[in-house]
Amino acid sequence: MAAPHGPPPSQSHGPPSGQPHGAPSGQSVKDRWLAMPPDARQNFRRNADLWMQMTPEQRNLMRQRENMRRQIITRDADAAVRDSGLQLNSQERARFESRYIQERRKVEQSLRQQVETERQKEIPALIQQLRKEFQIDEPGKSPVTKPAASPKSGK
Repeated sequence: MAAPHGPPPSQSHGPPSGQPHGAPSGQSVKDRWLAMPPDARQNFRRNADLWMQMTPEQRNLMRQRENMRRQIITRDADAAVRDSGLQLNSQERARFESRYIQERRKVEQSLRQQVETERQKEIPALIQQLRKEFQIDEPGKSPVTKPAASPKSGK
């Protein structure tokens, strides 16, 4: 079984938007679970099932990919703070980075949806093009325009 490259486009990475990583103080796991929308719970269950089916090597690969993704986002968030030109104390900086990550997640989800929509529009034309190519290129077959006349049928 090949390791998945991340959740399908319909799923998002990380906690629901607006919620920081880790447990909010004073909120139990049960409370957080109950606060999740039904679709988020379903995604969580599906991902947990996939995780349980993975081999240890696949799990390690997924952990490495997630760590790399987090490093990239953290580096980009640091750059966003620098590029903003704002002079922020550590608490403000943490809030800025949190909002950057939250909004970036929304942007990335929107882009994934746009790409998937465009892909779905383009696929039928691609299939038609390939159908035509393969009908012409297959040995012993000609394009499906009209059947060839049999030498016995004309006399």
